[in-house]
Amino acid sequence: QVQLVESGGGLVQGGASLRLSCAASGRTYTIYKVGWFRQALGKEREFVSAISWNTGRTWYADSVKDRFTISRDSAKNTVYLQIARLKPEDTAVYYCAADSNSAGNPTLLASYDYSGQGTQVTVSS
Repeated sequence: QVQLVESGGGLVQGGASLRLSCAASGRTYTIYKVGWFRQALGKEREFVSAISWNTGRTWYADSVKDRFTISRDSAKNTVYLQIARLKPEDTAVYYCAADSNSAGNPTLLASYDYSGQGTQVTVSS
């Protein structure tokens, strides 16, 4: 089993930056990828970004690739999502998820085996 805990969310003004963290514990050696997804009120959960646990290869949704940066600290078993120039439409619960399948599509939530409880990001205009 892998446990994931997100942190770093909060209420911020538009234009500010924020860094979300996803701390993994348990059988972290089984992780191939960690992804970030977000779900706004009344909308479906959508892919934001993902990173290969071992190689550091990254994936981004087209809508965020100019403002979001994903990274990892292997020593801390933690994946970060840096968000710049926050917009009100970034308001959502942000979830991280871990995939133990090397062939899984990083942009599909169904590919992931574990997910955290989420952290709320609210951006005021």
